[in-house]
Amino acid sequence: MTTAFSQIAAVLLAAGRGERFGENKLAARLGDRAVVDHAASALAGLPFAWHIAVVPQGATPLRGFACVSPASAEPVHSQSLACGVAAAKEFGASAVLICLGDMPLVPENHIRALVAGFDGDRIVSTANGRAMPPALFGAQHFDALLALQGDRGASALLGGALAVALPVNAEIDIDTPEDLALARAIIGRP
Repeated sequence: MTTAFSQIAAVLLAAGRGERFGENKLAARLGDRAVVDHAASALAGLPFAWHIAVVPQGATPLRGFACVSPASAEPVHSQSLACGVAAAKEFGASAVLICLGDMPLVPENHIRALVAGFDGDRIVSTANGRAMPPALFGAQHFDALLALQGDRGASALLGGALAVALPVNAEIDIDTPEDLALARAIIGRP
């Protein structure tokens, strides 16, 4: 399986503003660690060629990740995405896996399934009939990812992609205190 990972850059988007949460949602405690640490650990143990984290300017680096920051102090989603893809492109990656720092319940085995099913084009996660991250894009999509605008991700590029269903509850995205309470209930820890 290592060969499949050998030219892929795993990009963890962790520079979000957390406006709906009211504070730094990625630093919020989920069990015994921060939300972002859960998301990072699903990637850190896998043999990707590069582990990249897009973090706010001046943030504490995530251990085991090359950390990059968008030029804007308060980036919109497309700017964070472009920052991570640009770093992957600069490293020479032939594909990029996009993961969100506020999706702490995505298990490592789901990431492995995405990589195993990747045909060089695109493969996405799905939940409740909806395509979502984590998503894996071949290098032929880098320019389109870099050209995205606004506070939306790459959803416009996901149509027709291969798909792997997320395990139940893995799609939870921590945007509000209620989302965090639900994640805490799922993992069984306050």
